[in-house]
Amino acid sequence: MSTTSSKRFAPAFNHTTLVILAAALVLSAAMGIRQTFGLFIGPFSFDRGLPVTLIAFAIALHNLVWGFAQPFAGAAADRYGSAPVIAFGATTFAAGLTLSAAAPSGPFLIVGMGLLVGIGVSCTTFGVVLPAVGRMASPEKRSMAMGLVSAGGSAGQVLMVPLVQGIRLHAGIATSLFVLAFLMLMVAPLGMVLDRRAKTPVTRQEPPVSSLRAVLGQALRHRGYRLLTLGFFTCGFQLAFIATHLPGYLSLCHMPLGLGATALALIGLFNMVGSWACGWLGGRFRQHYVLGWLYLIRSATIGAFFLLPKSAFTVVLFAAVMGLTWLGTVPLTSGLVAKVFGTRHLGTLFGVCFLSHQIGSFLGAWLGGVVFDLTGSYSLLWQATVASGLIAALLHFPIDDTALHTAAMQAKPASA
Repeated sequence: MSTTSSKRFAPAFNHTTLVILAAALVLSAAMGIRQTFGLFIGPFSFDRGLPVTLIAFAIALHNLVWGFAQPFAGAAADRYGSAPVIAFGATTFAAGLTLSAAAPSGPFLIVGMGLLVGIGVSCTTFGVVLPAVGRMASPEKRSMAMGLVSAGGSAGQVLMVPLVQGIRLHAGIATSLFVLAFLMLMVAPLGMVLDRRAKTPVTRQEPPVSSLRAVLGQALRHRGYRLLTLGFFTCGFQLAFIATHLPGYLSLCHMPLGLGATALALIGLFNMVGSWACGWLGGRFRQHYVLGWLYLIRSATIGAFFLLPKSAFTVVLFAAVMGLTWLGTVPLTSGLVAKVFGTRHLGTLFGVCFLSHQIGSFLGAWLGGVVFDLTGSYSLLWQATVASGLIAALLHFPIDDTALHTAAMQAKPASA
């Protein structure tokens, strides 16, 4: 009896582990690579004579393109599966990095690092990868599974930043970008793993199947979804500003050379713990409450770092705490969307929500360059990241996380 039961359990367990591993590798490559872009601002400016504003715009543009493309990438993955979407995205991502490596002028950099990378990232990150994991996992394990994938995806940031820093210093900008393009192509086939279905189906409590138009209409009318979408703007704004401009800010503060790369790598390292912890907390507490406290902690950390004297210790401490709160918003936000609306159109609904995140990312990366060129300082942006975080916390606490089909069932007797 026990032997038979263990045989029936093994395929499901192995399938779950395989999907989580494949999803983490795809996410690790895509997120790890884009996390290195801040290291190229100085070299592109000094070696190729490009203004900081233009480079920051190219990096910011990929965030904006990512946001606008994400609902379409998510909808394509919902309908056709993850494999073709990830393969297309990885190839486009690699093409953008290759064009950036050979870019003789600013317009080529904007097309490569802005347009092509943005499309590629939309097809290889959260909006495509996490819905595949969410459909595989049971409702009670979904937040944890998404947290594990987000944590595993952070390994790319830990590994990519020092790798790129070393290659760039010894072989130049072009070689480091060519290496990243090759690595991106290596993960293209992993989408096929995400499309595999377990032999033992997972029992889910899902709402009745509705059309995409109907679900989008419900989401846009749902007050909690609107609040979640507005709050997600802050996450993108804060993270893009820090990831893009922290190395330059530390140079202005006369910190040791290479400390910026170390800080970005530490953020990725601690994000592995933070994403897992947020997934764990999201499975045990109401996810919008966890999100509210996360934004409060992150904003307090940013404010303290800005006000305190700068030293190697404060930079390391800041990177560690930021890492703990870095991408934990993603499994919590996607898990909350799945809880309210189900997983059938999760890629699309999370993609629409994520558009707000990426508008914030565009402004965080681009305005950092604009403000620095105009004032010679990043002070205004540091203050804005604190204020936006406090607003985001206030938006998340009142969210109603009741599942739509549950709310409808409860409303029927009252209306009868």
